[in-house]
Amino acid sequence: MIKNNVRAVKASETDLKERVVAIKRVAKVVKGGRRFSFSAIVVVGDGNGTVGYGLGKANEVTDAIAKGIDDAKKNLVKVPLYHHTVPHAIEGKYSGGFVLVKPAAPGTGVLAGGAMRAVLESAGIKDVLAKSKGSSNPHNVVKATFDALSKMRDPLVVAKQRGISLSKVFNG
Repeated sequence: MIKNNVRAVKASETDLKERVVAIKRVAKVVKGGRRFSFSAIVVVGDGNGTVGYGLGKANEVTDAIAKGIDDAKKNLVKVPLYHHTVPHAIEGKYSGGFVLVKPAAPGTGVLAGGAMRAVLESAGIKDVLAKSKGSSNPHNVVKATFDALSKMRDPLVVAKQRGISLSKVFNG
């Protein structure tokens, strides 16, 4: 199912691994003082091109994480991979968060910070150069990273559309 150029994927419960990106304690001021609750942003992925993120809010940390995991399983997208890296450089933007994601040579590893690293590793990307510009808010960085990954084009599809071989797509 493709919706707004995003490839949605159904979740199979067994192969998804979750990573908690951030947990924040938030306060609501009521008559008797402050009432505290927790919000958690969670990333799930199978390490093979499928990744999703979710936000959970609850009065307990464990409940917030569980809600975030459930939300993440509902928002899965398929990311095109090419030799354990991204097929091409791309920028993503969400609110104040800007990210730059570039392919890297084998053996480079995931050179990305914080929230971006969790998303890229959960997607199964092993070699990538990434830079977070603008906001360092984990919510904005995760959503900007998903924006960049959802704009990625699969090299096999590009080669087929152009009627050329896969090597010509990369080498001209």
